[in-house]
Amino acid sequence: MALDCTIKNDKSFVNRLLCGDNLDILAKLPKESIDLIYIDPPFFTNRQYEVVYGTNAERCGFSDKWKGGIEQYIDWLKQRVQLMYETLRPTGSFYLHCDWHANAHIRIMLDQIFGYKNFQNEIIWHYGLGGSSPKRFSRKHDTILFYTKTNDYKFYPEMVPASSQKMKGQFKKVDDVWDIPSINNMAKERTGYPTQKPEKLLEKIIKASSSEGDVVADFFCGSGTTLVVAQRLNRRWIGIDISPAAIKLAEERLKVV
Repeated sequence: MALDCTIKNDKSFVNRLLCGDNLDILAKLPKESIDLIYIDPPFFTNRQYEVVYGTNAERCGFSDKWKGGIEQYIDWLKQRVQLMYETLRPTGSFYLHCDWHANAHIRIMLDQIFGYKNFQNEIIWHYGLGGSSPKRFSRKHDTILFYTKTNDYKFYPEMVPASSQKMKGQFKKVDDVWDIPSINNMAKERTGYPTQKPEKLLEKIIKASSSEGDVVADFFCGSGTTLVVAQRLNRRWIGIDISPAAIKLAEERLKVV
């Protein structure tokens, strides 16, 4: 692991944490070298996220404010996703995590880059926690958009016991609505990093769309959950984040996997 942005045109980028703007680093990565990309970019919430964590009271956070509105946000994201597309192998898969703030705009942008025919799923992550409003139905889910680069891609769906009595003893492919609890305050995996996602969520994605030894990338890696799960599942990985504090936290987590 290294906290720099030096990339050679070979496999030197594998199992590395890179601190910097992912736009700059992505341009240096080898083309068609990554098997699976998962990203959890800012959601266009127009909020500032910050948290103090750890015994040394370190600060982690990021800005999700966009003066130019949704057009600026989508343009910013599109530049990065286009480069991610170029790093993906022909058999690779791409997952983008978002919510209601920009879901519709992001879907159109991804159709333009990956092609409408390569859209595979709109996965609903139903987590159940959070606030509610007296003026609308409670917002209790995020969306994960699943695209592939071609029609020839890896896919190993989770199989679960069939609920029907007619199919007792048989298994069926898991559907696109995932009930996975949010990380509670007492969870061992909780780091306190804002927007941290459950390891179980990433485990489902990594197992479904990669094999052991494959390269898994997270270009907004935050506290490093994607990388931690990838390492545990015997995948190689690359993580990028613009926050030095986030990179440091991810490095600490990876040391104990």
